[in-house]
Amino acid sequence: MATIEFRNVDKSFGPVQVIEDMNLAIGDGEFVALLGPSGCGKSTSLFMLAGIYLPSGGDILFDSSRVNEVEARDRNVGIVFQSYALYPHLSVRDNIRFPLRFKNVPADEADRRIREISDLVQISELLDRRPSQLSGGQQQRVALARALVKDPTLLLLDEPLSNLDATLRLTMRTEIKSLQERLEITTILVTHDQIEATTMADRIVCMRAGRIEQVGTPDDLYLRPASLFVAGFIGSPPINLFAGEAQNGALSVNGGSLPIAGANGSVTIGLRPEHLSFGGAGLSGRVAQLEPMGREVLYVVETEIGHVRVLQQGTAVEHPTGDAVRIDFRPTDSLVFDTTTERLIPDAEVKAAA
Repeated sequence: MATIEFRNVDKSFGPVQVIEDMNLAIGDGEFVALLGPSGCGKSTSLFMLAGIYLPSGGDILFDSSRVNEVEARDRNVGIVFQSYALYPHLSVRDNIRFPLRFKNVPADEADRRIREISDLVQISELLDRRPSQLSGGQQQRVALARALVKDPTLLLLDEPLSNLDATLRLTMRTEIKSLQERLEITTILVTHDQIEATTMADRIVCMRAGRIEQVGTPDDLYLRPASLFVAGFIGSPPINLFAGEAQNGALSVNGGSLPIAGANGSVTIGLRPEHLSFGGAGLSGRVAQLEPMGREVLYVVETEIGHVRVLQQGTAVEHPTGDAVRIDFRPTDSLVFDTTTERLIPDAEVKAAA
């Protein structure tokens, strides 16, 4: 397998800078997700690893060796594109065989590899079909087999599940993660879907406008987001964010007040809906809207600091629209950010008013 490193990497297309001073190390056999909105530079980063794009500055290293000028076909990288990019005129068998033509693999060895990888991704019975005769999930498996058949040192996945329906995405997330662990292959996933990133990756690289916002485990990014951007991007339903002024142990938000410790000046508090609960004490409000979500109910509560989303476990609606409620939370579950820098204030805590 391979260790991967971006060292002060820049990428520009003409006057437009897409990646700025990217530094990232990926361990041997690690599964890393590049996560972020459209235009943040995640696919450009992946294409530089594949050799499709050359960096404008800095170095890309595989196993400590600089690969900037190494041709894509000589990098031994497997890639699964969002569109799968299967050859429509070739059978599944010949689609999988295609990368081996450039490695001068003998026919009997190629046949053996095709059989093994087809068994691994569960498409052995499809080898004589054409891509047009396959479902989306089957085409995805063929693309995965084609990427793996040459025994790559690095597997790149570019939004591989975006064309699948919700149920199949869930199945394929599990299968790809299981396959990656079995093969112990260094894998980089590009996605805008936080659920894909948090369920599949060992570490997540959250990107914004060509720069890395935070690198960490899914729990790191969820529990201790380094910035307002990460806090807002990770979590579903999205986090509640309220900007206010902290002074003398009190936080003034939209005319309301909450006790605060560890911060002064302009701050933004973050309260995740799943960390909030209804009780006899806390922030008072009235249920303005509710959304049954199967195993959970999402409440939108109108309070003195603004609308607050509260996520409650269970199928029963305990508080109908118009019901008066109080919202409580543990201070340790509150997140406080400096509004100017948008960075987390690590030791600050907010309490719900009694």
